[in-house]
Amino acid sequence: MGRASVLVLGMTLVCSVAQADAVASLRAFVKDVQSGRGGFTQTVISPDGKKSRKSKGSLEFQRPNRFRFAYTTPTEQLIVGDGKQVWLHDVDLNQVTVRPMSEALGATPAALLAGGTLDKDFTLRNVLASSSGAAAATPMVQQATSLEWVEALPRHKEGQFQSVRVGFRKGQLAALEILDSFGQRSRLEFAQFESKVALPVTRFQFTPPAGADVLKQP
Repeated sequence: MGRASVLVLGMTLVCSVAQADAVASLRAFVKDVQSGRGGFTQTVISPDGKKSRKSKGSLEFQRPNRFRFAYTTPTEQLIVGDGKQVWLHDVDLNQVTVRPMSEALGATPAALLAGGTLDKDFTLRNVLASSSGAAAATPMVQQATSLEWVEALPRHKEGQFQSVRVGFRKGQLAALEILDSFGQRSRLEFAQFESKVALPVTRFQFTPPAGADVLKQP
C-alpha cells in the first residue's frame, strides 16, 4: 500500500517501574477508545539511518475497521478504510488504488488503531529504551523517553513489516513506529489527539474523483 503501510511510526522507549504497563494501556485503548482523531508528523528513516523524509497529515478512525489518513505535505495523499475496502488516492497523479479490507488490514499497524482484536494477530510485550534502535537514530530522544512503549509482533511473518511499536503518554496515544520488512523505519508522532469523538460516517466513505485512474488489487 505504499505510504499506507506507514499507517503508523515510532520512537524510543523507557518503561520504568513507576510507569504504567504499556501492554495494558494498549489493551485498554483497543477496548475503550472506539474513535479518535489528531494531527501527525511522519518521519521515514532509511535502513542505514542516513536518509529521512518528513510528511504531515491527520488521522481519524472509528472501530471497527474505519480510518482516514490524509497527508497534506509534501504531497497530498488520502487513505480511507470504509469497513469493506481500503482506498488510496494519490492526488497529484489522480490515481486510486482499492483493495478488500480483509487483504489490506489483517495484522497491520492500522489494525492496532482501528481493528477489533489484538491477540489473534499480534504478540505483545513491553519494551525498554535500550531495545529501540530508533531512539539512537533520531533527535527526539527526550520526547520518546517520556512515553510508555509496547511492541506488537505479527504472528504471521509473511507480511510487509517486522514490528510495530505504540507509545502512550498517560494512557493517551502519542506515537507509532513501524519497522518494515526492508529495515525502513516509519515514525508517527501525534499532536492534539482526541479520543471518543463523534465522527460523521461520511469521513470514512470514498468516491473516486472524476477522471481518476482506478486500480483494483486482489
